[in-house]
Amino acid sequence: MSIEVISPGLSTTVQDRGRYGYQQHGVNVGGAMDDLALQMANLLVGNRSTDAVLEITIKGPTLLFQKDMVIAICGGEFSPMIDDQPVLSNRPIWIKTGSVLKLGHAKHGCRAYLAVAGGVDVPLVMGSRSTNLRAGFGGFKGRVLKSGDTLGHHKQSPYSLFLAQHLKNQAGTSPYSHMNWFVSANSYSTTQEAVVRVIRGDQYDDFTEESRHSFFQQSFQVSPRSDRMGYRLTGPTLTLSSPNELISAAVTSGTIQVPPDGQPIILMADRQTIGGYPKIGYVASVDLSVVAQLRPGESVRFVEISLRDAQTALYERKILLKQIKLGMEMNVGWRGER
Repeated sequence: MSIEVISPGLSTTVQDRGRYGYQQHGVNVGGAMDDLALQMANLLVGNRSTDAVLEITIKGPTLLFQKDMVIAICGGEFSPMIDDQPVLSNRPIWIKTGSVLKLGHAKHGCRAYLAVAGGVDVPLVMGSRSTNLRAGFGGFKGRVLKSGDTLGHHKQSPYSLFLAQHLKNQAGTSPYSHMNWFVSANSYSTTQEAVVRVIRGDQYDDFTEESRHSFFQQSFQVSPRSDRMGYRLTGPTLTLSSPNELISAAVTSGTIQVPPDGQPIILMADRQTIGGYPKIGYVASVDLSVVAQLRPGESVRFVEISLRDAQTALYERKILLKQIKLGMEMNVGWRGER
């Protein structure tokens, strides 16, 4: 084992990009709430995008590293420290055997993602290492981490090993070393109000004109009742033009349902597989990371985007990730496989 949990934080779980192919059996996809931060953290340490990481919520853990390791922390800002020395996020970090990493309370955003070179080693369950807390399976024993838990990691890629040696040489006698460059931390909002792009939903036209106008022109606040299953919002009441009985249908991350109380719910990673409430919109996949970093009490405003533009934005993000990978490898002089 490579990592010992000294203190688990508020809610620290093992997550990857989700468990696909089982929704017809009632098993939700789950996975990381902020998929962009997960991918970025894995990219920085030389992992595959699908490797498992630690998802850290609101208050971070304290971890003892029992061997040298390359890590990266992306997503929200949790003021990380190694042996009581502040370290920077959004870049590769080499940490020495016996050193302690501590993440504090979230200063910005809601969730951080800690990747270790090779990926966190927990059993595959239905093709995924993600933790399903409601059902109690996957991840580390189907639960949040506790003090005393120990985690291992998988075999590191050649690039990860090359990066580790580069940073170790740079460290000297220091307990850690990190790259001077970093990637932009753009998956959470540092302003008073987040702006999220939304595609019209199947029942958008069934809502009153006033409700449709309010949905895109007024702000909503994140309710304290929000969780990994859904973000409940409070704001203008959204009403249908006339009662509408719907047959339950498949839902996906980002679906915005409106229950009878007129207060919308954004379905998130641990959503149910079907839903029967009217769907006024769908959060564009590219902006789900923004929603995932919102905290209770924070505001969000929706702007309309076409399906084509949403697909283009997601494609452009994929290109950006490839460009970042290439830039990283060139920066450290990597000449191996790409």
